[in-house]
Amino acid sequence: MSTHYRVLQVEDSIDDALFNVRQLQGEGLDVRSLRVETVTEMRHALEVGTWDFIICDYQLPQFDGLKALAVYKETGLDIPFIVVSGWIGEAQAVKLIKAGAHECVMKDDLAELGPAIRRELKAAGERLIRKRAVANDALLASIVKDCNEAIFGTTLEGSVVTWNKGAERLYGYTASEILGGPVAILESPNETTRQSAMLQKLRCGEPVPRFETVHLRKNKSVVRVSLTISPVKAAHGRVVGTSTLAHDITLTR
Repeated sequence: MSTHYRVLQVEDSIDDALFNVRQLQGEGLDVRSLRVETVTEMRHALEVGTWDFIICDYQLPQFDGLKALAVYKETGLDIPFIVVSGWIGEAQAVKLIKAGAHECVMKDDLAELGPAIRRELKAAGERLIRKRAVANDALLASIVKDCNEAIFGTTLEGSVVTWNKGAERLYGYTASEILGGPVAILESPNETTRQSAMLQKLRCGEPVPRFETVHLRKNKSVVRVSLTISPVKAAHGRVVGTSTLAHDITLTR
């Protein structure tokens, strides 16, 4: 099933707009096109319509490509903006690209239009994926930060690198007091060997089952905790640290 693309054409020539559509259709892109030729029409189309990309002439009777580009940028959209011109010099092309246009294509070389649009649609899709990933990471970080459960991260050498509000409440250390310090400060002297073995397993990529142990708070009081330790991996899959969820089970014993 083919994908339909909605294209907004900022173009004063009906014939040129039709040529663009036929060129894209001839290259296998199923497009639905709307043509506008004034700033008012363009703004209205962007407000009420959903578009996959924009094709814009450089020189129009009432405004030009730079003005159209400014209108597009006002919306905050991140879709391909392709300038198609009958004549445009290198200086103007550079200026348009610096201003935010994605590609410049000459009208006498429309064979480049389809490939340019495909490239920019792919790039826009990749940008969207990255933005969503960043947003998801930010949401996850916010959830972890304010979670009631104690969650903290360490390097494989045992230095604390993250410390949430739940960890502050459970152990009594503020983030500023413990970040950069050894996680061993939490360990009971009788449990250091066991927890070191857990870290070694994670370094080797082995799973670590949830286990119970005894930790020490800042005031040196004892708290019995259930620990879930998970590996933190870099993009290439190498384990670079640990994430620990600590649950106070003192009252359940």
